[in-house]
Amino acid sequence: MYYLKTSAAFDSAHFLSGYEGKCANLHGHRWTIEVTAAKETLQQEGTCRGMVIDFGDLKKAVRRIADFFDHATIYEEGTLKENTIAAFQEEGFRLIALPFRPTAECFAKYFYERLLEEGLPVQSVAVYETPENCAVYEVK
Repeated sequence: MYYLKTSAAFDSAHFLSGYEGKCANLHGHRWTIEVTAAKETLQQEGTCRGMVIDFGDLKKAVRRIADFFDHATIYEEGTLKENTIAAFQEEGFRLIALPFRPTAECFAKYFYERLLEEGLPVQSVAVYETPENCAVYEVK
């Protein structure tokens, strides 16, 4: 089995609605997305002969995801009042509503699925909230 790894980072704010602890409050992270791509065999033809995938293509896809979330406030749909959303928008803050709770675990699965949809040979995605703490998603 051949493996490639790449990563990208982004800074954003989030909170966990309904959580009983510090993370219920709006706070920020320097999130790191670490992607492992894997294939049993290398490409046999073309410009990518001898490769799992072009590193540039893998890096661009991961970077595109990170850039989308960078310097935004991320929240789960339905967890902010309409007037709160309006106030944030009036101030010019960039908001991203997601259909899931913005935890490292949920992000890992979300990023995995997005990259898989792009046709990348994703084996696993790790999402770090801090340099020491990450969640990993992979399909066995």
